[in-house]
Amino acid sequence: MTKIRCWIVVALITALSGCASDAVNLPASNEYGTTPQLVAPSRSALPTVSIAKAVGWPEGGAPMIGKALQDPENPIVVTRFAEGLDHPRWLLVLPNNDVLVAETNKPASKGGFSGIKGWVARVMMRYGGGGGASANRITLLRDSDHDGVADLQVALLEELNSPFGMAYANGYLYVANTDAVLKVPYTLGSLEIEAPPKVLAPLPAGDLNHHWTKGLVIDLDGRTLYVSVGSNSNIGENGMDAEYKRAAILAVDAETGSTRVFASGLRNPVGMAFEPSSGALWTVVNERDELGDQLVPDYLTSVVDGDFFGWPYSYWGDILDERVASAEPKIVASARAPDYALGAHTASLGLTFYHSNRSSDDNGAVDNLLSRSAATASFQALEGMAIVAQHGSWNRSVPSGYKVIVVPFSDGMPSGEPETLLEGFLSTEGDAYGRPVGVAVDVLGAILVADDAGDVIWQLR
Repeated sequence: MTKIRCWIVVALITALSGCASDAVNLPASNEYGTTPQLVAPSRSALPTVSIAKAVGWPEGGAPMIGKALQDPENPIVVTRFAEGLDHPRWLLVLPNNDVLVAETNKPASKGGFSGIKGWVARVMMRYGGGGGASANRITLLRDSDHDGVADLQVALLEELNSPFGMAYANGYLYVANTDAVLKVPYTLGSLEIEAPPKVLAPLPAGDLNHHWTKGLVIDLDGRTLYVSVGSNSNIGENGMDAEYKRAAILAVDAETGSTRVFASGLRNPVGMAFEPSSGALWTVVNERDELGDQLVPDYLTSVVDGDFFGWPYSYWGDILDERVASAEPKIVASARAPDYALGAHTASLGLTFYHSNRSSDDNGAVDNLLSRSAATASFQALEGMAIVAQHGSWNRSVPSGYKVIVVPFSDGMPSGEPETLLEGFLSTEGDAYGRPVGVAVDVLGAILVADDAGDVIWQLR
């Protein structure tokens, strides 16, 4: 499609949906926290569509540290750790401080929509910086002199299938393709992998593959992988048979590949991380669309074995979604409310916890020293906080997300209002210079942010 036709489609959709949508009727701050004030649902003939056009960063441009976290005496510096990448989405910091990045995009399968709706979805995806061919590779980045810029960039694995989540343990690298968890031997520090990856466990995919990303973390003993799998629809409209082992976090045995559903009713869980003080598994989840500007908030929540979070029948516990056929009362009654709201339609994807007290293994040869940075005090203030990358809204008349936030924790639970860590991804005209996705903390305590629209990895040091 030509750029002119794309602009016409975007303008038409935005105009029509904007007329149909209701105005925001509560402060956006009410969509965050442990007790969000949920508004009544609002439906319209056409879904609200408003997405920032991805334009890339101007020369010398970069996101900025949020005002609340700026400290003139201890400034956090933002550097281009790596650039010229192809849609970098997810990050993994290895124990020796090498950084792996998944350069990836959606697979060539149906996105869950058909007809005119599917055509519009594809146009909007391209407009927002996605939808191109997937590079299908894992690239290794190394900053040998610790100056905040990777001086080595090597393709480690190629010819994958829309890879996303990654984990490393016990001499193996695990990669979550859109359709399978792969396992391959890997020696820390090596710049190549000679053995072909083997399929450890298949994952839900197929021709209909709506939420295609598959997140991946491994527990501290290296025995169980947790895989986040999004739904194959917005609210189950493609039939529940299409949702088998979806809208869930799966537990996969790292040795045998045996797979089971660990938690369910999660519309689109993406990032996962273990909270440092408790060791509990947490995830960020993208909630359902087309209920108005302020419904339903995406969320951050702890997850334990057997949890059910209500999708598609209900949200925020037992609040029924009237668009969905009634479920058994016992099913809805068992739905657990999430721990912390992250704002409606923010597309919260990346998750990690800031924990500077890290130790490298025998192969690491890297000391855990925050003293390399002038921002030591500023980083100490982040200790224990959850870092969440918000990719940015499309189903909202007023943009939300397009930033990286931090959520304070105390005694293993969220304990206050969020603060903006990194902002400036939107221009004054409303275009997107970039869009944050994966976040990670390196062995030295610096923060890394993958920007898939700007094709950059940012480092905060």
